[in-house]
Amino acid sequence: MPHYLRVGQVPRKRHTQFRQPNGKLYHEELFSTEGFDTNYSLLYHVHPPTKIRQVGEPYSVAPEVVASKQLKHRSLQGFQVAPTADYLESRVPMMVNSDCIISVAAPTKSLTEYFHKNTDADEMIFIHEGSGHLKTMYGEVPFVYGDYVIVPRGTLYQIEFDTPANRLLILESFSPLTFPKRYLNANGQLQEHAPFYERDIKTPNSLETHNEKGEYRFLIKKQGMIYPYEYANHPFDLVGWDGYHYPWAMSIHDFEPITGRVHQPPPVHQTFAAKGFVVCSFVPRLFDYHPLAIPAPYNHSNIDSDEVLYYVDGDFMSRKHVERGMFTLHPGGIPHGPHPGTYEGSIGKAETRELAVMIDTFKPLQLTRQALEVEDPEYYRSWLEEEDEPVAKPART
Repeated sequence: MPHYLRVGQVPRKRHTQFRQPNGKLYHEELFSTEGFDTNYSLLYHVHPPTKIRQVGEPYSVAPEVVASKQLKHRSLQGFQVAPTADYLESRVPMMVNSDCIISVAAPTKSLTEYFHKNTDADEMIFIHEGSGHLKTMYGEVPFVYGDYVIVPRGTLYQIEFDTPANRLLILESFSPLTFPKRYLNANGQLQEHAPFYERDIKTPNSLETHNEKGEYRFLIKKQGMIYPYEYANHPFDLVGWDGYHYPWAMSIHDFEPITGRVHQPPPVHQTFAAKGFVVCSFVPRLFDYHPLAIPAPYNHSNIDSDEVLYYVDGDFMSRKHVERGMFTLHPGGIPHGPHPGTYEGSIGKAETRELAVMIDTFKPLQLTRQALEVEDPEYYRSWLEEEDEPVAKPART
């Protein structure tokens, strides 16, 4: 994962006196998400990060599940979700299980009127349309189309968009999002065979220390509830920090595809790992070069996982009628594969220009009310050909 960073002013030794120009102590905070066993950072605040002025009434944002058990191929039109001004209100959950929540959002305004913190989950915010900056106490992380923005749980943030037209795919992970272990050496460095490199990671910059006092509104998510808080100090008051734990971003366009003489299986596209699911990036790439290769993916039975594909851009040689922002859900338990004509039709093609994000979960996904509102109910029939349709029997005389 991201390597050690040191930003701003920090004392020579941790847990020692570190004083402000006025003689007062800076306030040290250790920030980690799995106790003291994994990555952490040490933060140095001008003010104590504990000055709560008021706590409001919580309200639920838990997904409204209407299909808790299901076995049917599904297609959802994510871009049919209407834009909404407020960043948090724009989030529309599509699928959920005990490991993750998969949502789409189309916010039209920047998140500047309050600060948000998700204490339930790490967030992967995929930027489908739009650009801007993630603003945190660690500094700013710029983002553009195609970026995966990774926000560790408990990170307080705001988002500043450059345009009013923004489309986001948001994955909430109830365990840390990491790089696959097979990409890392014993010291945690990305190895030569990994499809990306540390140089591709965007880390926080432009650290700005805020010393303001006032009324600062936080909306904190925990256990599917939003808890309104009011603090007495601006939360972005760090003079410095160091460690391994911070928000960052990486572009899907920097993923270097792994190809072969014959069709490669989905694990070669893996980008992130978490407890209970993986995330893969399908990017433009050359096709297989065996003289008898069939570039289209073979039919497969993903018995142990639900496969979600989110279509970003380009042409998808194994699918018909694909639109930007569309999801397909192929549940574990029944086979799926290329649409009729695409298997034979892929032979001889040199490359694909597809761009998609795949999420494979190892527990069944449940569908929400909003997902069914944007579903193509006939998708499961899309593998049928004309000769597969039932022949009408002549009426008896």
